[in-house]
Amino acid sequence: MVAYHDEEWGVPVADDIELFERLALESFQAGLSWSTILRKRDAFRSAFRGFDPHLVAAFEDTDRARLLADAGIVRNRAKVDATIANARAVLAVRAEHGSFAGYLAGFGTRPVPRLPPTATLSDVPATTPASDALSSDLRRRGFRFVGSTIVYAFMQSVGMVDDHVPGCFRYRPSGD
Repeated sequence: MVAYHDEEWGVPVADDIELFERLALESFQAGLSWSTILRKRDAFRSAFRGFDPHLVAAFEDTDRARLLADAGIVRNRAKVDATIANARAVLAVRAEHGSFAGYLAGFGTRPVPRLPPTATLSDVPATTPASDALSSDLRRRGFRFVGSTIVYAFMQSVGMVDDHVPGCFRYRPSGD
């Protein structure tokens, strides 16, 4: 957990494969602990062929059955099906916008940290108007398991928002 926070969480991501992986993992995390997902991350990467959207989009019933039998990952049919559907949706977004990262950039670039120097973890929201808008647009494009809370966690993860709190070595007050 510490290494994930210190090295990945909140660091801007521009690679479509990594963006797809993070979105998938945030979706799988719904209702579970993040530590469970991180423990299974390598198994997820293997099971979902490195989260290459081209490969995942081509998954068929045999792949679905393989995934649902894989004890190394979270075996939830709705989440597995959503990940396959989301790979197809990523490809459609790429066709329209050139890249998934380019599409996401339309929802804002990394903002100046907005948390004040007195902020605590309880000040970090679960959703925002930006996550509501992105969630709505993703669903319109055929993405699944992308409610506003999941999308906000994704936005935090990939550095679209910066919710590091005071006391964290990554926290920078507004204006820095």
